[in-house]
Amino acid sequence: MSFAPPVFALAPFASDWRRSRGRLFPEPASPTRGDFQRDRDRIIHSTAFRRLAHKTQVFVALEGDHFRTRLTHTMEVGQIARALARGLRLDEDLAETTALGHDLGHACFGHAGEEVLDECMAAFGGFDHNAQTLRIVTKLERRYAEWDGLNLCAETLEGLVKHNGPLLRPDGGPTSRYERSGISAYIMEFNGVVDLRLEEFASAEAQCAALADDIAYNAHDIDDGLRAGLFAPDDLREVPFTAALLDEIAARYPGLERSRLIHELTRRVITHLVEDVFAESAARLARLQPDSPAAIAGAGAPVIAFSAAKWRDLQILREFLFTRMYRHSAVLPVWKKAQRIVRGLFAHFLARPEDMSEPWAGQAQARDEAGRARVVADYIAGMTDVYAAGQARRFLGETA
Repeated sequence: MSFAPPVFALAPFASDWRRSRGRLFPEPASPTRGDFQRDRDRIIHSTAFRRLAHKTQVFVALEGDHFRTRLTHTMEVGQIARALARGLRLDEDLAETTALGHDLGHACFGHAGEEVLDECMAAFGGFDHNAQTLRIVTKLERRYAEWDGLNLCAETLEGLVKHNGPLLRPDGGPTSRYERSGISAYIMEFNGVVDLRLEEFASAEAQCAALADDIAYNAHDIDDGLRAGLFAPDDLREVPFTAALLDEIAARYPGLERSRLIHELTRRVITHLVEDVFAESAARLARLQPDSPAAIAGAGAPVIAFSAAKWRDLQILREFLFTRMYRHSAVLPVWKKAQRIVRGLFAHFLARPEDMSEPWAGQAQARDEAGRARVVADYIAGMTDVYAAGQARRFLGETA
């Protein structure tokens, strides 16, 4: 009995794995899975994906084991991305693949670790988590007999690099996001091997993943912040968007217990944001009338998006969370300690690369200063929070 991967009725502007631009290293087709599904499976089985289970999303070593890690956040982003893709008749596998891979390049200790690594690497090209994701899936994962990396499809690589928008302007200069820092040398180098079309927008599926990330972290930062006691439900009445949702809940469920109130608020945040994306994206698609993925890439603006009103709501919410959560007095000392650990480890391993495990130690010792710094950054970025803390105790004398 023969079998072929099922094909669903996709929109004409959806990505289609049967028309993929292929992989850097050609492979025989799978008799049971489409190419984007294979990419998703490779990401899930990667070492970098497993490490997300012990990498911080926001909290670092705070009391409690119910706060989100990079892995739980990634899984939530994948679910939302798939829901958006299904509703818009896009390729669900590509949307989910981009979502599951989008955080692979994040360092230990969340944004605290990434900020310090970028500072430490300032003289050597900086550190950017999207570029690090590309390094992981094209170079640093060493699992396959015939190549380094995961040998993902060009469409998947494009989505991982530019799900937040193009990196280059049509005139070849960097977009505003990269004007100060510049574009990663590794991205530009790899772009010479596989054309990532850095001046174009990513696929509609990758845009779904980017919006799903926004939805997930806004909703779940509220959830984590409330459960950690960093702010109270009534504090969220400072934000018009969440104030309206709290009014809805109070009217329908007066006197609802706190734990149920938190979950009800979180699910309503997700629902309202998803519905807003559907409405705004449908309107943009109706105006654009795209007839191919190329029309999405060349649209000049995202086609999967929040409405202007909802985007303003989210900006107010982000300001609230930045002040009341990310810079809370209970979080800042842990954030600063995490930065001290990463800064100390970078300096130590740069001076004593032999203290790294193999093959990192050998690679670093064989390179010049810039090359050695990049190996050290790769090594530290790949660490889980627990491993980094252990290395700090061993080499820096840091106490838990």
